[in-house]
Amino acid sequence: MSSAARLHFEHAMLPDGWGRDVTVTVSDGLIARIERGTAPAPGDDAHKIGLPGLPNLHSHAFQRGMAGLAERRGAGDDSFWTWREVMYRFVERMGPDEMRAIAGLAYVEMLESGFTRVGEFHYVHHAPDGTPYANPAEMAAALAGAAEETGIALTLLPVFYAHAGFGGQAAGEDQRRFVHDIDSFARLRARSAEILAALPDAVIGLAPHSLRAVTPDELAALVAMAERQAPIHIHVAEQQREVRDCLAWSGARPVEWLLDHSPVDQRWCLVHATHMTGAETAEMARSTAVAGLCPITEANLGDGLFPVRDFLAAGGTYGVGSDSNVLIDAAEEMRLLEYGQRLQCQSRNMLATEAGGSTGGAIVRAALTGGGQALGTRSALMEGCAADLVSLDADHPAFIARERDAWLDGWIFAARRGAVDAVWRRGRKIVSGGRHHARDAIVARYRAALAGLFG
Repeated sequence: MSSAARLHFEHAMLPDGWGRDVTVTVSDGLIARIERGTAPAPGDDAHKIGLPGLPNLHSHAFQRGMAGLAERRGAGDDSFWTWREVMYRFVERMGPDEMRAIAGLAYVEMLESGFTRVGEFHYVHHAPDGTPYANPAEMAAALAGAAEETGIALTLLPVFYAHAGFGGQAAGEDQRRFVHDIDSFARLRARSAEILAALPDAVIGLAPHSLRAVTPDELAALVAMAERQAPIHIHVAEQQREVRDCLAWSGARPVEWLLDHSPVDQRWCLVHATHMTGAETAEMARSTAVAGLCPITEANLGDGLFPVRDFLAAGGTYGVGSDSNVLIDAAEEMRLLEYGQRLQCQSRNMLATEAGGSTGGAIVRAALTGGGQALGTRSALMEGCAADLVSLDADHPAFIARERDAWLDGWIFAARRGAVDAVWRRGRKIVSGGRHHARDAIVARYRAALAGLFG
């Protein structure tokens, strides 16, 4: 039985709407019962506003350690490609201990902002010289250790990376830590699955890094390797240069090529998919794949804006992720998603789904549905789901004289810091007063790790 056996909320966001006076009974980390119209009993952990924990569908945890280091102008125009050079230099010296320390801080910050599950798109596999570790999943074990210590739920997406460009170009020296062939990747993934077996409700998927990093034959082999329900994630159409290079290689645009040559369905998450034609946008929506949108990183890298309005009109599903972790803030991801569309279209309330509907409510529900689908789970307050919950601080000024979906609008558009009060993972409270219980120890380890990397 979880240490937090019963939680009581004056208001809770349930799958069919907001419930009043809701008691959530937790057993073995799962929601065993939800009762409405109940008074708090002695010993209940009582709060005012309860939500399901949010899924973060796309993270490179190690990049938290380089946040801010790429904000110096180069000799020419800066872009994703110049940012990538900074990332390559940062990753050169990082070992498993540093990976665990940096991921630990990233996961603490995710939990404090309301994310309770992370999709870790994990591609740093080998030692700094490119030699495989004796345990091929040594770095994956470091990530699992960080997840266990912080309490965040983990969907691990081991990344297959073999080439430097379209058409099977040889990987570069600065990519030596990432590279596998199909057989060695299968061993990595099998060992990663064994490691995850020790984590409650962990999920193993896989991720072809991008169309430029895999050949068509390798992509087909990876899809065949995935279990029937395993998530499959891929970066696609993130930059204009990628689109041009794909056209030169194949005569087709990246999303167009992928949809024509792979069995893309509800298991898939197409990360970014920023640069699409109208036809690609509609076809992607029909595929039932999730669009993995990372607005803070996409803005930081200058990538562009995903066509959300057209995608939603075609019936598409999306979720949000923190990607490079340059700034980890669930509300900011959702706020910037809406604001980007407003700036592009010169209109307001772009992501609300109906007249009179709450924009914040629509974005939160989309993030829960799409993120859960992309990470191989369900993110909801309902019986049988993991007891992953977030409470908002009802005394925060952004929530005064508000109720129900207006709380979500206040959180996303007006709250700044301090809106998230508590977070439970499998019914265990791990954030109180907006602060993770292990923050001090994890920050100390992070500080030591970065001192070693930059010393």
